Amino acid sequence: MKTSLLFLILLPVVLTLQIGCARTQFHDPEFATIDSSNLPAPDLALEIPGLSSCTTEPDATVTLNSYEPVTIIVHGCASSAGRFRSLSQVFAFHGQQTVCFNYDDRDSLMQSSKELIAALSALSAKMNNLQITVIGHSQGGLISRAALTEEREDKFVAGDKTLRLVSVSAPYAGIAAADHCASVTARVLSLGLVIPVCRLISGEKWYEITFASPFVQQPGELLEEVSSHLKIVTNEKGTCRNYDQKGVCVEDDFVFSTKEQYLKKIDISPRVDNVEVEAGHVEIVGNYNVTPVKLIEIMQAKEIMSSTPPDRREKLSQLLSQLYLH
Repeated sequence: MKTSLLFLILLPVVLTLQIGCARTQFHDPEFATIDSSNLPAPDLALEIPGLSSCTTEPDATVTLNSYEPVTIIVHGCASSAGRFRSLSQVFAFHGQQTVCFNYDDRDSLMQSSKELIAALSALSAKMNNLQITVIGHSQGGLISRAALTEEREDKFVAGDKTLRLVSVSAPYAGIAAADHCASVTARVLSLGLVIPVCRLISGEKWYEITFASPFVQQPGELLEEVSSHLKIVTNEKGTCRNYDQKGVCVEDDFVFSTKEQYLKKIDISPRVDNVEVEAGHVEIVGNYNVTPVKLIEIMQAKEIMSSTPPDRREKLSQLLSQLYLH
């Protein structure tokens, strides 16, 4: 087979898988800590593998009040805990404590979810409050749900804890950009080169993110202790991430279609609450030039984030401008 033909076969794989992650440079905040003035006084200082404050600080020690609920934020592909420092600050403004889960986004999704289970188990054992909420964006949504399913030998033993799951823009039906990786035809025509190319680009998760993988075809049932799964689906068609000085879009904010985010085997559960919103993939969680107003409104309406008292709304508006509009 000619080299040029191989290139044509593999080119779509390379180009499409490169946009399978929301790779973006986020604005470093002027301060690298969380304002804890509205948070309950901590009584724990923990070092748990995978968990850290939602900042770029190298110290992974997390301080929490064991008698208050805690929210764990799981980042997406090519992201980090620091990416969600601003959202963590918004939670803190409302008196809610958060921690972030960190993982290698090139690992197998099952491996990452295993690490999340270990982190959840260690944290849960230290918490006197019974409520834990897990929020996962993009690939983080896949990992979060996988960590909270029944059908696994290493499943999370929640005990007396009540769990809530929130996923945002998660491609539960598989990433369309990875279709070539699951294509038998593509493997034959490329003389098997599709597989190493897919692994090179996506890492050990390369097959798990395809529509044909057991990860997608057999998503499993949520743990009994998971009271609800708020599933925020983003209609990203026609969205823009960055504009030039003339107001012309120079980078769109489309990563996953709604078709990639809906999956009947998951959506039929009575505990799943699908909320579809017109928003870009990065826009929904906020960026250096956009405030995640839609996400905040949804989470407050669904009682994931506390409502803002009328006399503090102006202060919240000022905080959002400080955090996001740089």
